[in-house]
Amino acid sequence: MKTRKLGLGGPEVSAIGLGGMSFAGFFGPTNKAESFECLDAARDHGITFLDTAEMYGKGLSEELIGEYQQVRGHNFKIATKGGIIIGGKRGETDNSEKALRKALEGSLKRLRLEHVELYYIHRRDFSIEIEDVAVTLAKFKREGKIGGFGFSEIAPTSLRRAHAVHPVTAVQNEYSLWTRYPELGMLQTCRELGVTFVPFSPLARGMLTNSYPVPAKFPETDFRINMPRFLEPNFSANCKLISAFRDFARSRGWSTTEVALAWVLDQGEHLVPIPGTRSAAHLKEWVGASEINFSKEDQAEIERILPVGFAHGDRYSDEQIVGVERYC
Repeated sequence: MKTRKLGLGGPEVSAIGLGGMSFAGFFGPTNKAESFECLDAARDHGITFLDTAEMYGKGLSEELIGEYQQVRGHNFKIATKGGIIIGGKRGETDNSEKALRKALEGSLKRLRLEHVELYYIHRRDFSIEIEDVAVTLAKFKREGKIGGFGFSEIAPTSLRRAHAVHPVTAVQNEYSLWTRYPELGMLQTCRELGVTFVPFSPLARGMLTNSYPVPAKFPETDFRINMPRFLEPNFSANCKLISAFRDFARSRGWSTTEVALAWVLDQGEHLVPIPGTRSAAHLKEWVGASEINFSKEDQAEIERILPVGFAHGDRYSDEQIVGVERYC
């Protein structure tokens, strides 16, 4: 596995990380044995960077990772997130120092750690200026609780404001072939400031994989169940468009997942995508993406097949997009 730097002067991490949302059942039921097997596969294939959050299963994902590290005696570099009120209304946030300290200390306890490599504000609390939040996070860094800090689903202007107070390590926003709005300023701003951009859902929530998800079989706990892109007629239209992308990958001797993830990596050395899975078998389908090198012809063909804006439907429902900074 190739490596990339996490922020300015930060540690080297695997070019591809692993998202821990699935460990908490957001995409259907899971169990500890399956999750441990997936983490074993990540370790064995050179993945060193894990991403989780306090809100994933109300701490379940963090607890599982903490137990895994203790049982296996293996330590990943871990990023986690806080700032969303657990048990509150959808989109309810609290970025005050008191709330963030409580959230961070809870995360550290569940992870069985005294320090995490990276701590994100999961969603902004717009009642508190982002400069003040950066001051709080810089304090946590001085205390040795975090190695660096970042923000999820923010705008380039907010990044600049926070970075002016203290260097920001990373920004985590959605980015893939079917969600490309970060190209309208965020990727460029991160590159300019030396901030790592961490794309979540780089495989389009399972659409850019070797088999299409089946919305009719989604359990009620599946996060995608009300997403417009997975509702008809959008879903069928998206499947039809993506089928040509699958044919292209097959013609080049690659898996669909490898090509989709390699495309994200190809957008800049400051990107560290974090595909999520609870399946060791699925992980093995994309873990080799960092070894793919596209020719100019490959790049042009991918853009032709899946041009910017090809996806039918919004990426979130109106209820799900609460708290996301929309800047375009």
